[in-house]
Amino acid sequence: MIVVDTNVIGYLFLSGERSDQAEQALRKDHHWAAPLLWRSEFRNVLAGYLNRGMIGLEDALQIVSEADELMDGGEYEVGSGQVLRTVARSGCSAYDCEFVALALDLNVPLVTVDKELLSRFPGICIGLREFVSG
Repeated sequence: MIVVDTNVIGYLFLSGERSDQAEQALRKDHHWAAPLLWRSEFRNVLAGYLNRGMIGLEDALQIVSEADELMDGGEYEVGSGQVLRTVARSGCSAYDCEFVALALDLNVPLVTVDKELLSRFPGICIGLREFVSG
């Protein structure tokens, strides 16, 4: 099991420069976990694509359905205390710290491309590229 942030989920479902890496990560470990927050963040990503005319509504609905299916059983509520303790020690946003806190709770790595998280939590976070090549 790995915790993945919303960017990694997005790379899997929305074609881009890191989509191949996200697919490799899924093949390497198909049990992805994320805090419930991922849903709102992912909807916001899809809203941006919709608003810029990069995808249509039907495509967005299909993508979110597939993402929901992938993450089914891997969504977790994260305690506020753990999130705020993580914020206090790092200075990162509460949004980002939800993913870190979950990785700590589950004792698994957080796979991300977020440079700030990678630098502030080197023992917990691993870069997407490093994860698939390691």
